[in-house]
Amino acid sequence: MPQRPKFIALTDDLYDYMRGHGHNRDPLLEELAEETAKLGRISAMQISTEEGTFLSVIVRAMGVRSAVEVGTFTGYSSVCIARALPPDGRLLCCDVSEEWTAIARKYWERASVANKITLKIGPALETLRAIPPDTRFDLAFIDANKSGYRGYYEECLKRLRTDGLILIDNVLWAGKVLDASDSSEDTVAIREFNDFVAADKRVEAVMIPVADGITMARKK
Repeated sequence: MPQRPKFIALTDDLYDYMRGHGHNRDPLLEELAEETAKLGRISAMQISTEEGTFLSVIVRAMGVRSAVEVGTFTGYSSVCIARALPPDGRLLCCDVSEEWTAIARKYWERASVANKITLKIGPALETLRAIPPDTRFDLAFIDANKSGYRGYYEECLKRLRTDGLILIDNVLWAGKVLDASDSSEDTVAIREFNDFVAADKRVEAVMIPVADGITMARKK
């Protein structure tokens, strides 16, 4: 008999069960999520609770000491990453918004991780290209404008150590990657980026259905 596909569609109840059976509750992050929600529809840019936990587990398990984040928003993912770094670990955050990252700065202080974080305001490609080419990060997390993904990926990969990880968010794009009638800029960019990474021999990559889809790419 053919093997049964090893996946399951999540109902709301099953999603709540899944989230409730991970270590996804944190009072500070819940407060940050509530403050972010007040921004309105744009608050959807914040990562999910289980994605934050996933980032923390990966950072700790890898022993990450140096990380870069492209797209910081109000700081949820950066708090999760920075908390998991060792005391002398460093996180470079790239974003274009003083307004959103002002919220992030406040929670970095409250989480006692501000000393681990350097924030660069400006186009992320410019920030990344200004980093010396011999710099080596252990991990990169990309969650910014989708049309920029390919450029961010290339610049991060150049500065990633062998066996380092790049994690890219929103690669399933709410399922719109399969909608042939959707020719919007972001959808086309995600679709083309996914095709590119799937064929990139410089990395070993896997796409996993956490939140809106995450691709993990290990540099060979």
